[in-house]
Amino acid sequence: MNEQITGAVFKQMVLHGAAAITAHKQAINDLNVFPVPDGDTGTNMSMTIGAAVTELRKASPATLDQAASVTASALLRGARGNSGVILSLLFRGLSKGLKGCESADAATFAAAMQEGVSAAYKAVMKPAEGTVLTVSRLAAKAAVDAAAEESDVEKVLEAAICQGNEALAQTIDMNPVLKKAGVVDAGGKGYLLILEGMLAELRGEPMPETEADSEPQKEKADFVAMAAEEITFAFDTVFIVRKATADISLEPLRTYLNSIGDSLVIGEDDEAFKVHVHTNIPGSALNEAQKYGTLELAKIENMRTQADDLAAGKHVQSTDDLDAIEESLESGCEQSGHVVAEPEKPYGFLAVCAGDGLAAVFRDLGADGVVSGGQTMNPSTESLLEGVDKIPAETVFILPNNSNIIMAAQQCAALTEKRVVVIPSKTVPQGITAMMNVDFEAPDAETLEAAMTESLSTVSTAQITYAARNSDFDGFDIKAGDYLALMEGKLFGTDGNLDTLLENLAASAREKDASFISLYFGEDVSEEDAQKAAAVFEQACPEAEVAVLSGGQPVYYYIISME
Repeated sequence: MNEQITGAVFKQMVLHGAAAITAHKQAINDLNVFPVPDGDTGTNMSMTIGAAVTELRKASPATLDQAASVTASALLRGARGNSGVILSLLFRGLSKGLKGCESADAATFAAAMQEGVSAAYKAVMKPAEGTVLTVSRLAAKAAVDAAAEESDVEKVLEAAICQGNEALAQTIDMNPVLKKAGVVDAGGKGYLLILEGMLAELRGEPMPETEADSEPQKEKADFVAMAAEEITFAFDTVFIVRKATADISLEPLRTYLNSIGDSLVIGEDDEAFKVHVHTNIPGSALNEAQKYGTLELAKIENMRTQADDLAAGKHVQSTDDLDAIEESLESGCEQSGHVVAEPEKPYGFLAVCAGDGLAAVFRDLGADGVVSGGQTMNPSTESLLEGVDKIPAETVFILPNNSNIIMAAQQCAALTEKRVVVIPSKTVPQGITAMMNVDFEAPDAETLEAAMTESLSTVSTAQITYAARNSDFDGFDIKAGDYLALMEGKLFGTDGNLDTLLENLAASAREKDASFISLYFGEDVSEEDAQKAAAVFEQACPEAEVAVLSGGQPVYYYIISME
């Protein structure tokens, strides 16, 4: 029986909840109502709460207020996708409800859950029923009702989960899209998994094993387990380099280091990167790395000497200091956080896209920064915030270019001193069109925002990809591997023959009197095939100007029809 939740207990509850959804994230992903990999709700929610896990493991919260505050702050910055943002809002409201609390009884915790629901509903412009909002609202109400009669927090959470599962089952009938697909809401299911993990912690149940738990990554060699003669590369080399430029590619460095060693791990953010490698020529590794920036910290250990000393039962002098050195290096990475650039101009622009080709298009049109992301790879709020703060402008316009990134972009406004304006572009072609309509001499941000937003309606976007699994959706019998055509995010057609879909899309462009058509092809599509696709549109729309460009991202064609 638990009548009070302390900061230490809440920390463990969140860790357990995170482990629960991480262990089942693929099952949540499989609840996607569309056979295109679109959003990855389980992955987004798992990565979002994973940000809180990282921060909580560093902290020893003395009060429940502190534990909830650390959790909410980390979730906000780590939020990915709409589901991740809503999850962060639920915990932000929970934190608000627990403000000033050293601990909380059942009634206080239940009321805080309702505060979380209120925060989520207020932030969503058009709340839809049959979603995680519905599930969380009914779960919180059940918790409040149970707390009126029950002092055991376990039983209150159990009541919330029970009601939440009933609500989840009803989401199929509440949401037309879910009903067509015959699945429950993925976000609602993910939220309940987190609550179930939190309840399991209160009950003393073991955490579920995750992939990270079962296969831990090791950056340090097991010196006791190997003989010196078995060590191919002698020097365990770790160093940090401050990047010369934020967007510099480390792939050539990765290739070089792999050629002179093994056990290579490279971690990076926009400001710096950290390398771990085993090599016989650490000096060469350091010299090569300095071509990418300024060397800041380095650690080199001779593993052969350490192995000999250990085998002989001797004390290894540097081993006692190894943890402290590693912590210092990690601290150096953490302290390399982004800085806020002083404004040098009135307007700046940040775009989200995947692929070097699309990034180059946005930069050519005047974008100051590009954040990598899109389908199945939603950037976190923190990633977007770093991009915003690097731009030396008073007002920064964000082009999310994906409906599942818009909410995360909107969260940036409360986290920076700069003014942030989110242009609600749902596709890359819409974002490109918005940039083409930028007046860099606009008298004020409101005028520029109106022009960019209005331009979104002038472009139609179609995408071609392939089905990830067998499905029957909206009257279409879809087989794994079939080509799928989407128009404005909705299923346009499916066929085993790509040419058939291209011809149908070209006919649609002709009906719309498209005057300009651009095809952006992914890295899995050859330029020859892309040119053949363009020829289909040229034949169907002889009056239109057709352009073909490499987008650089996998799988997708983007087709723009300017009306």
